[in-house]
Amino acid sequence: MCPAPTPPLWQPDRQTVDGARITRFQAWAAAHHGAPAAGGYPALHRWSVEELDTFWLAIAEWFDVRFTTPATRVLGDRAMPGAQWFPGATLNYAEHALRAADERPDEPALLHADETHGPVPVTWRELRRQVGALSTALRDLGVRPGDRVSGYLPNVPHAVVALLATAAVGAVWTASAPDFGARSVLDRFQQVEPVVLIAADGYRYGGKEHDRTDTVAELRAHLPTLRAVVHVPLLDTPAPEGTLDWSTLTAADRTPEYTAVPFDHPLWVLYSSGTTGLPKALVQSQGGILLEHLKQLGLHCDLGPDDRFFWYTSTGWMMWNFLVSGLLTGTTVVLYDGSPGHPDTGAQWRIADRTGATFLGTSAAYVMACRKAGLHPAADHDLGRVRCVATTGSPLPPDGFRWLHDEFADREGGLWIASVSGGTDVCSCFAGAVPTLPVHIGELQAPGLGTDLQAWDPRGRPLIDEVGELVVTRPMPSMPVRFWNDPDGHRYHDSYFDTYPGVWRHGDWITLTSRGSVVIHGRSDSTLNRQGVRMGSADIYEVVERLPEIRESLVVGVERPDGDYWMPLFVHLAPGVTLDEPLRTRIRRALREHLSPRHVPDEIIDVPAVPHTLTGKRLEVPVKRLLQGTPLDRAVNPGSVDRTDLLDFYVDLARQRA
Repeated sequence: MCPAPTPPLWQPDRQTVDGARITRFQAWAAAHHGAPAAGGYPALHRWSVEELDTFWLAIAEWFDVRFTTPATRVLGDRAMPGAQWFPGATLNYAEHALRAADERPDEPALLHADETHGPVPVTWRELRRQVGALSTALRDLGVRPGDRVSGYLPNVPHAVVALLATAAVGAVWTASAPDFGARSVLDRFQQVEPVVLIAADGYRYGGKEHDRTDTVAELRAHLPTLRAVVHVPLLDTPAPEGTLDWSTLTAADRTPEYTAVPFDHPLWVLYSSGTTGLPKALVQSQGGILLEHLKQLGLHCDLGPDDRFFWYTSTGWMMWNFLVSGLLTGTTVVLYDGSPGHPDTGAQWRIADRTGATFLGTSAAYVMACRKAGLHPAADHDLGRVRCVATTGSPLPPDGFRWLHDEFADREGGLWIASVSGGTDVCSCFAGAVPTLPVHIGELQAPGLGTDLQAWDPRGRPLIDEVGELVVTRPMPSMPVRFWNDPDGHRYHDSYFDTYPGVWRHGDWITLTSRGSVVIHGRSDSTLNRQGVRMGSADIYEVVERLPEIRESLVVGVERPDGDYWMPLFVHLAPGVTLDEPLRTRIRRALREHLSPRHVPDEIIDVPAVPHTLTGKRLEVPVKRLLQGTPLDRAVNPGSVDRTDLLDFYVDLARQRA
């Protein structure tokens, strides 16, 4: 489908384009590395993927990456999986994250707010001091490069200090949010066998305190490799017997010592959603994350020392790691520990106001919830410093673009809206924000620099203006160096490279448009296929959830043993709404008129709520498996689900329809 020749929703003015860091980078790269001086972003992107080695060398030089030992070359073996970046080089991620402490020691590195107070600043000097103290304490506990340090912590400064101290030592960080139950956390931590656990006694959310001391005790009992447990008293409970006190370990006045590690040395382990089986334990490298995040945050998000970077997230989601990397650009990072809807739906806008955020990251679901609630963020809050609102987690529907644009329409320059898409797998974005490009409704602005993003048909042929599989045909530095406990690499290979050998297949349906933008249609592993026509679930959600009666929806396509194809649409209704025949008719009519007759479901079913993974993704594939008769214990890992009680509905429905 060729994009209609409609005017953009937002267009950067000449001052914005000229002042953008990506513009300055292009001019510098043209002078020093032969990048195209003209042609704007499309020409720069083409050069960045065709001259991959030169591009990433330019990134390292532009951002003054400090190699303790220089590399012999930029890219050794470039085959995927297994590409070797900057072989021979050594460096340290934490050293780069704390560089601003030398230049602006008394300015805030972190601003921390929660539901009851804030923002409370942590200066660069104080952040560096705490990292120095904790990294010294970790070494005194016998933590060495390659050892794993685990955090059971909410989005608070303690978590940032712990990550950076772990990285300074050359150990490997891994984290889980304290709203995860013990089984879910153990499914993750037992795989990597941590030697230290840094755990909060609880957290505050939705106006309530949630004690986690029993959960921490269970973690201690089932992690036999632990040498030490550090107690973080966020709820002011006493330290349990046999634990160390956080304040004691971080009291010393120490400057961090940074262990130089190889470029591909593990920085952290992230986890896939793991809806079936154990979550994949994704190992990403110190150097790979450093370069990818410098590029993404410094160029695509245009962040620098004058910015305040706020993304609503928890430590259980890769966006938290991405948020912390804002420190690499000298940006003040805003940490919010609390509910996005407490005391009301406007909580995230209120935090952006109170912290003076310049770049606000949130979810598409939150934007749509604000729209449905009739909020007016720009009128009700002082958001004059917010120049960009970015969304991820799911595609931002066109109505979300329009609502954000209209709410900020009265201010000079309007609002840069950046819908972005990537994955935990690379801890970054494949496509999204570009400060020098226009924004079109329902579209991501462009593929990222150094990312050879393409849409392929089943035979591996590139498509333009047609729906295809999201593939990346050349390596990215932040791709996992391996999976944990996958010695021969077969699980890693089978996860991304079994469909198109040597090419990363991510599992999303996308369209690359002829004007260079990107449209995300949803997961390809939950594809809807009616009469041989593939459809994305995200397109259906965008239409259905535009109706005020629908809070959320879930659609799956179920292949039945007799060859039939059943496509039910499950709807979670707004309070007081009944799913009667007139509402069913309106839903069908909307899908027929805005999409096609093929998008009209076979059945519309009222559900108490829609189940999600712990990181907020709808459980399309597990629900499909349940409806096909797969037993619950084989269809889904209960520890990965936000509300396991909701799955009983689908089990019962499958039994009734068998």
